[in-house]
Formats: sequence, C-alpha cells, structure tokens
Amino acid sequence: MKPIETALLSYGMSGRVFHAPFIQLHPGFNLVGSWERSKKNIENAYPGTSSYDSMEAVLADPSIELIIVNTPIYSHFEYASAALKAGKHIVVEKAFTCNASEAEQLVALAKEVNKQIFVYQNRRWDSDFLTLKKVLSDGVLGDIVEAEFHFDRYNPLMSPKRHKEDAGPGAGIVTDLGPHLIDQALHLFGKPTHVFADLRKTRPGTEVIDLFEILLYYPALRVRLKSGYYFKEPIPAFQLHGTKGSFIKTRSDRQEVDLDKGHVPMGENWGVDAVSEYGLLHVDGNSPERVPSEKGNYMAFYENVFQSLRSGATPAVPGEDGIASMRVIDAAYESLEKQAVITY
Repeated sequence: MKPIETALLSYGMSGRVFHAPFIQLHPGFNLVGSWERSKKNIENAYPGTSSYDSMEAVLADPSIELIIVNTPIYSHFEYASAALKAGKHIVVEKAFTCNASEAEQLVALAKEVNKQIFVYQNRRWDSDFLTLKKVLSDGVLGDIVEAEFHFDRYNPLMSPKRHKEDAGPGAGIVTDLGPHLIDQALHLFGKPTHVFADLRKTRPGTEVIDLFEILLYYPALRVRLKSGYYFKEPIPAFQLHGTKGSFIKTRSDRQEVDLDKGHVPMGENWGVDAVSEYGLLHVDGNSPERVPSEKGNYMAFYENVFQSLRSGATPAVPGEDGIASMRVIDAAYESLEKQAVITY
C-alpha cells in the first residue's frame, strides 16, 4: 500500500520522542518533515525530511496526507481546524482541545470534510496500564468498587515553557497530565454519571492549577484521579479494589525514558517492565502474588492509524473519545467554580 505521507507541526520533545520515531520506523508511513519556527533539527535527525518555515507551507504541500498537531494545547483547535480544511487527516495530541465545545466542533468538521481524527492517547499502551487492563478483564477481583489512578511527580520548579505556566486556555496540570488519567478511566469504565473535583495551586507564585483530585461517579463504582508536583514518595499509580480482592501497580512504563535517550522502539526487550515493578494481586483466600507486566507498545497507536486510513479499521482513539475527556475536564472546572458535584 502507498505509505501515508506525514508531517509534524512541531519537532520539540513530543515530536522527537513520541511521534517521529514511530512514523519513521513504520513501513506504512513516510516522514515528510515538520514545521520548525527557529531551530531546524528534523533534517539532521532524519535525512531526507524537510523543515517547513510555516504551517501554511505544510498545509499547502499536496503530498501530505496526515498532519500531527503536537503544538501547545491552546493552539490545537485552530491548527487542527486548518489542517482538516486543507484536506488532511489529523492526529491531535492531548489535551484534545481546551474545552468540549471545541472538541465537538472539530469532530463535526472532520465529518463534513470526510477526514479522520485520531487523538494521541499513547498511555493506553503503557505496560503498567495494559497490565491493569488485563487484570480487570480477567475478572479475578470481582466487581470493582473503587479505582484510583495517579500521575505523580516531584518537580516544584516552574516549567520554562511559558504556555504551561501562564494562566490561559489549556494551561495547568488538569489539561497536561489529566487527559492521560481521564482517558484511561473512560476507556476502562465508560462515561460517569457525575464528576467532582478539588483543584489547587500549590507551588509558590504559580498562576495555574498544579494539583488535582477528580472523582468520577458510576452507579456501583467510584474512580479517583490524582496528580500533582509534590509527591516525593508517590503511592502506587494504579489501584483496583473489588469484591474479591485488590491489585496495585507502580507507574513503570519505560518507553518514554528509552525514547528520550534515542533508543529505537523495536526488539524483544522494547516495552518490557522490570521484574521489581510487577504489580501486586491479592485475591481473597489466596496469598499476595506478583503479576508479570504486559509489554508496552506505543507503535500500536500508529499501526491503528495506518489500518484505519488504509484498510478501514475502526480508530482506537477517535475524536469522540476526545470529546468525552474534555467533558470531564469541563465538569471538573465547573465543580471547582460551584463547589458541587456536576452531572456529566
């Protein structure tokens, strides 16, 4: 099949680590290049690619079929809309947009121009989350009554990236790390009935929310999502508690670390969790036991994009999933404003 000619809208950390290596490696794609405003790095990293001086130049290239919208969150709606109107399929980084209204408009536009949207939720293919998903599907815990997911860090310093620290649309930890946890919860448990959130500013001088706890309520289940920058000794990142037992697991996927070191995402050891990071399963009547981790596999996202565009497969993370996550984020901010539980 004809390779999918693909361009990035940024070759910063996300382009270098999460996108370019997989697009380059997958035989179904051809990495054309990236929009680079100042530094021209992609041509050196990937000989034969081009560094575009403007987004307009990217959109005007008739050979490009797929565009990766991996720019700051506040620009997603504008740039994704422009790419769709230019007749391109799009992959949009998290957070999908700044709010659910923008997400709904993008999905409607994609249908209007008959183009595909894929929301980049790579954490669905983390080794730790895949292990959690397998334990849940095995049914050994019985009916789940509470789940708790964390994305904890210890980093009290402000980010040098001003779009992450200046108050404004898309800024703050709720739209930075929140979409990972929210998407994972919705992927496993579906849409909640109600949402409650406690959002705070904890770092000295910060202008943005940097600590959150979001509760998702279901008829017979509660899901607690937490993230912040003052967790020197974080608790397990994944917890499932059911009528027959519990499962706990550290956040341990190594793919991002290895990609950042320049490792090529392939080989039998790619995405393999350390034995010391295996999760703990304790079912009533049995002794606690360690559960071998599933292999992490970010390439699965781009394989699905390829199969969707070339063979009509169902997108793994369609625009509708982006809408669902943004509705939770909207509800979280409404909960903060009203100090109330919000109907989803």
